[in-house]
Amino acid sequence: MSLSEVDRQFLQRCLERAPRAWQNFVDRFLGLVVHVANHTAESRGIALDQSTRDDLVAEVFLALIANDFGVLRRFRRNCSLATYLTVVARRVIARRLATSQVGLKTASQLDTVNLDTAGDNGHQSRIENREEVQQLMLRLDPQEANVVRMYHLEGKSYQEISQSVGMAENSIGPVLSRARSKMRGEAS
Repeated sequence: MSLSEVDRQFLQRCLERAPRAWQNFVDRFLGLVVHVANHTAESRGIALDQSTRDDLVAEVFLALIANDFGVLRRFRRNCSLATYLTVVARRVIARRLATSQVGLKTASQLDTVNLDTAGDNGHQSRIENREEVQQLMLRLDPQEANVVRMYHLEGKSYQEISQSVGMAENSIGPVLSRARSKMRGEAS
């Protein structure tokens, strides 16, 4: 799908810094960025609270305006603006989640970790969670465990995992899904 006339005008008005252009741009694409944040976190097994979601969305919009709208200026206009923004948002959010994953709980951790340890040292809790995940990974076949380790513990992208293990990139998601199912089944 190519760039629509409406989106071309939104983009042009932002780049020209027309009055209310940025506010209109944000209003138009806020829902898309929120959806991408939710989906990206969910696909990584991370439960987002409202505050974290808001931070991720804000970071995407900050990336768009950085360097005098550098990201928007580099848009080649050979696809829809929504498609381009989805890719940009996913990359910004995935990078942020990978770098700050230490403080976030995965969905499986929320299900299996006793949350009554509020008085415990947070570092000790993270070590226990990591050890628990590693124990569950022992029950997977080696290839599945390797993919889970690279994705969830090392924060690698599907593309990086694909190159590392020599598996088609579109096979990584199904392998992770099967592995998560096995790990949940073993954990309960």
